[in-house]
Formats: sequence, C-alpha cells, structure tokens
Amino acid sequence: MDLYPAIDLRGGKVVQLVQGDFDREAVHADDPVEVALGFEAAGVPWIHMVDLDAARTGEAHNRELIARVCDAVSVPVQAGGGVRSVDAARALADAGVARVVMGTAAVEQPELVEQVAASQAVALGLDVRGREVSIKGWTEGAGLDIADALARLEDSGASAVVVTQIQGEGLLGGPDLDGLSELLGLTALDVIASGGVGELEHLRLLDCLDRDGRTLSGVIVGTAIYEGRVDVAEAVRALSRP
Repeated sequence: MDLYPAIDLRGGKVVQLVQGDFDREAVHADDPVEVALGFEAAGVPWIHMVDLDAARTGEAHNRELIARVCDAVSVPVQAGGGVRSVDAARALADAGVARVVMGTAAVEQPELVEQVAASQAVALGLDVRGREVSIKGWTEGAGLDIADALARLEDSGASAVVVTQIQGEGLLGGPDLDGLSELLGLTALDVIASGGVGELEHLRLLDCLDRDGRTLSGVIVGTAIYEGRVDVAEAVRALSRP
C-alpha cells in the first residue's frame, strides 16, 4: 500500500479542513513546494494535491502552485479539485500532474471521465458522508449511494478511486475499515483510502485490510502528518515491509 501525503491548497497556503468544513480550516504551511520536497526526502512514492478553491468554484486558483511542485519533485503527483472539463484535466497534465482526480464531474458527467481517460491517467474522487456521495468541494450531497456511483463509473477508463470518508476527515479517530472493506468488494479499480488516519497503527490496519484477496492500493494522510502524529519516513518504511 502506497502512502500519499496530502497537500491541500486554499488561497495559496497548505491547509486541512475538518470534516470538509471550509469554516474549520487549519493552515499548516505557506510554501507547498517546501512541504513537497520534505515529503520526497522522506521517501514517499506519491504526493496527493487538491486545489480546494477550485473544488468549490471550478476555477483553477492554485494551478501554478501545483505546477511548481511538479517541477520541484521527481515523485509522481496526483492532483484534483475542480476538474470539470477536458481542458481542465489537460491543463493539470501539462503542469506535470501524473494522474488527475475527478470528483464532481465524474458524478455529474460520467462520460467526461471516459473522454479524459482516453489521453491521460484518471482517478475517481468519491467523497462520502456515510454512504452518500458529496460534490462541489463537499458542500452538496449528490443523492447518490457510493455503490451506485461505483457501478456507473466502473468502466469509465479510470485506473483508481480515491474514497474520502468526510465524517472522519481531520478528526484522527481512525479510518472507516468496514466501509473500505465493502468498497474493495464493489469495484475492481485500485482503491485509495482517505480520511481518519491519526496514527501509525491506523496505517498498519489499512495495510492489512483484505477482502477476498483485494487490498488497498494506497492511503492519503494529511492532518496526522502536519500535527506530528505520523512521521512520514517511518510510515513509508512500515508500509514497504513485505
């Protein structure tokens, strides 16, 4: 299972939101490039970035910063937030992003994922409160169950799905192991977990999760890293063991 340290951007700063609430924001750093270089030095296999401003408005406010991170590091960058057109996806690829994450657009326009996936790597971004998928930067419910969303998008050409349990986001109380186990049984796509990780033991539990031979492809960690609860280099070593 790969570790994806998170760099969430809002107003040019590195932040984390508690339970997806834009009014409950913690600013952790002013320079995302410096943060990314630190992650690379710790040995991470990926970096995960989100333009939170774009996720809410659809406007790419932080794309230049994402491009600067891609230029600065040699590890692949996965990025999303407000990717609601072929042009927006292509702009991120041109900025150096290895895999683009599509959330709101994937839910509202599944055919758009197919168009983007025809020319670049795509991960679905399915953010859920309980089982209901949320869209537009976690500000609206889509009225769609996660199982139904996966069924619609299974053959879209995406290579992975990032599943964020919003109810646990930023609270550090532990990941939704039961929900993730169910998801492993619902899709053949690589599943990347996000939300709730608060300590190294949570990562070990995710790494051991198995549903009929299916295991998680990766885990995204943000708040626990920035609050010093998870050491990135230690986590990379723990998840690299056979």
